[in-house]
Amino acid sequence: MRDLLDTVRERELAQVGAKLQAETGLTYRPGVEGQRISGKYARSLVLASGRFALLDDGVGFSLVPWRPVIERRLGQSIAAVVRGSDVSWLPGRQRGPSIAM
Repeated sequence: MRDLLDTVRERELAQVGAKLQAETGLTYRPGVEGQRISGKYARSLVLASGRFALLDDGVGFSLVPWRPVIERRLGQSIAAVVRGSDVSWLPGRQRGPSIAM
């Protein structure tokens, strides 16, 4: 049953991604399990399979499961790591050299 729900969700995201790609001119980039996705939190979308955040990196966009904790970050750069239907939200992109101590 879980595989069926995941398949339906992936199809819905692909359809919505294609529609948004045509509207925005940005490339839809489906998230990959465990991969870090970053970009500006541009808006949220309510779909049949749940609410999703649109992260725009300037060239493309990804749809990531939305959580209430990010709503105050609308318009700001954030990052997420998606594992199934779970998502870990991270502060915005770090720029410049880092110093390990």
